[in-house]
Amino acid sequence: MMKLKDIKKTFKTGSQSIEVLKGINLDIREGETIALLGRSGSGKSTLLSILGGLDNPDFGEVWFNDLCLNQLRDQELVKFRSKNIGIIFQQFHLVSTLTAIENVLLPLSLAKNTNAFEIATKLISDVGLTDRSAHLPSQLSGGESQRVAIARALAVNPKLLLADEPSGNLDEETGEKVMDLLFGMVKQLKTTLVLVTHDKEIARRCDRIINLEHGSIK
Repeated sequence: MMKLKDIKKTFKTGSQSIEVLKGINLDIREGETIALLGRSGSGKSTLLSILGGLDNPDFGEVWFNDLCLNQLRDQELVKFRSKNIGIIFQQFHLVSTLTAIENVLLPLSLAKNTNAFEIATKLISDVGLTDRSAHLPSQLSGGESQRVAIARALAVNPKLLLADEPSGNLDEETGEKVMDLLFGMVKQLKTTLVLVTHDKEIARRCDRIINLEHGSIK
């Protein structure tokens, strides 16, 4: 479904250049779950951002089926992402002024989905938050906020779901429950998942583990 060809990315800090990704080649099959495993600074989050079209490589190509993402114009890329890619962040990134169900409704409304409310209501139910649907993020626990974020990311039924340390800000017990929910919904919807983690136990739950070390796949 996706193919990365010789992806390179360098960041500059002052006069110093740091090569974060050093020629990454990777094939991602439809419906599989992949863990990106590696230490902090190994390039995991940068690679995830490039997969999601949130950042462009300095060199190389990102293919989604027969479409090269890093050759799309900004508006074309935004439109493509809104229909095909869901993203879950470690920091939740919910809109603070919107209720739980309104956060899930947001991507559906932007996509002008005529069944937006029905879909959002079902997803809120699927993540076990029907009784919290009218609450603002400030009124939700960390685990509840991350469940809303999962529902929002899956709202448009994306072909690819990207998750960046989704349990990283949660205590162990809550984190396990959130990961159980995430893997369960991915299996149910047959969504392709790429998960960034440093947790080897979480990584083992995926079909495949990609180890990143100093910007290279090992």
